[in-house]
Amino acid sequence: MFVTHADPRRWLVLIAVMLAFLPVVLDMTILHVAVPTMTQALGASSTQVLWIIDIYPLLMGGLLVPMGTLADRVGQRRILLIGLTIFGAASALAAFAPNAAMLIAARMLLALGGSMIMPCVLGIIRRAFEDEGERAMALGLWGTVGAAGAAVGPLIGGALLEHFWWGSVFLINVPVMLVVAPACYLLLPRAELTSPGKWAIGQALLLIAGMISVVYSLKAGVGAKQPLAVVILTLVFGLMMLALFARKQLHAREPMLDLALFSHPAIAAGMIIAIVASGALAGVELTLAQELQYVLGKTPFQAGVFMIPLMAAAAVGGPVAGYLSNLFGLRLVASLSLFVSAITLGFLAICDFHDPGLTVPVLLAVLGLMLSIGLTASSIAIMGSVEASKGGAAGSLEATSYELGTGLGISLFGVFMSAAYRHAITIPQGLAPEEAEQAVRSIGDTYLVTQQLGFEQGAALIEAGKEAFSSTHSVLLSTASGLIGALAILVFFMLASYREKGTAHH
Repeated sequence: MFVTHADPRRWLVLIAVMLAFLPVVLDMTILHVAVPTMTQALGASSTQVLWIIDIYPLLMGGLLVPMGTLADRVGQRRILLIGLTIFGAASALAAFAPNAAMLIAARMLLALGGSMIMPCVLGIIRRAFEDEGERAMALGLWGTVGAAGAAVGPLIGGALLEHFWWGSVFLINVPVMLVVAPACYLLLPRAELTSPGKWAIGQALLLIAGMISVVYSLKAGVGAKQPLAVVILTLVFGLMMLALFARKQLHAREPMLDLALFSHPAIAAGMIIAIVASGALAGVELTLAQELQYVLGKTPFQAGVFMIPLMAAAAVGGPVAGYLSNLFGLRLVASLSLFVSAITLGFLAICDFHDPGLTVPVLLAVLGLMLSIGLTASSIAIMGSVEASKGGAAGSLEATSYELGTGLGISLFGVFMSAAYRHAITIPQGLAPEEAEQAVRSIGDTYLVTQQLGFEQGAALIEAGKEAFSSTHSVLLSTASGLIGALAILVFFMLASYREKGTAHH
């Protein structure tokens, strides 16, 4: 094995790829605060709104593994630069979308660009830093940028909406890309090692089709938006595609995804934690953003400020988790962080947001910190269970878990909210049947309907909507609390064997 000299520009490379990564993360959460404004501006239905938010993490979830392996084949620098270009162009398209359908299409393009950027960033960091200590530090910084980016998303979104139209939340990516793309072009080494072999486009398509069909059927099914037959057919189709993909992976000479990775209990546990923790974080954020604006009448920026404790605490969780798991072992840190998250959600469910005092901000900070410690613990579990040569594959699995978690979290929270909201709202007398039918769908729809009503009727309807939403959100938070509590116990058992392996190393 010949000795490679450390790349003298490696820290500059790290800055460039972290900047490339930032808009991709921002785009996951920046929309949460913009939803009410955007819904009213585009006259989007609640289904369209869910698709606008969701199509991005959904598609990304399906594309990350194929794009990660493509980058290994043709070179990470090339795929990263193409991804940055697509992402910049799609951002401009999204900003000026005239209607909901165009915006959904632009978000699909954003997901394509993002899925090219994310695996390359990890791969480039892995290659630029040969020294293990330096690499751990670089990955820690990368994690902090990820958490901080997702954290300030709602705040930046809110600040932009105070002064500009909703499209500005996308337009902000364009100048960033104009700086980052040339920087990456100049800084990243042109010569890179690529892995031989063909890129199996058929396997990639199976995976994408399977992932999207399954998640779509879950969304449509719980939301009762589609006839049951359609939902079941889509689900069966999706599961068949995924089964076919799995079969191909087991028999292929060069599988796109090494399914043997799933036989490590720690990797499986890590993926479950990543999906649930990122799902809970995204779902709670979206629910809060709507509660604060629709029910408490805050502006988008005020809503962003209210959520600062959740975000700021989430941004410091990464380094804290690394330190704690070296001290107490991963198993204890992972299961305890989830357990405390569950208790915190339970308390938040009974809090009165009209009079938050100090209690609500403190609870939000604890929740952000604990979920983020859980997420970092999942990284440690996944990355600590594979040898370096499979780091890329493990990295794309982890990124996929985040995306899936975010997408599913938003879908399930959104769908659960609209189902519970429909039950909780009492429609005032005298509304036309079609108005009443639209008003019960979601609080956004309730506000859209009031625009067509007289003052008194409108005021009564909004009052009913606010009351229903508040009671719905406590049911939602208590349910989430129960689920995460159960998960904490599961993780404790799944990581039972991880401890011995960890101590053997030291």
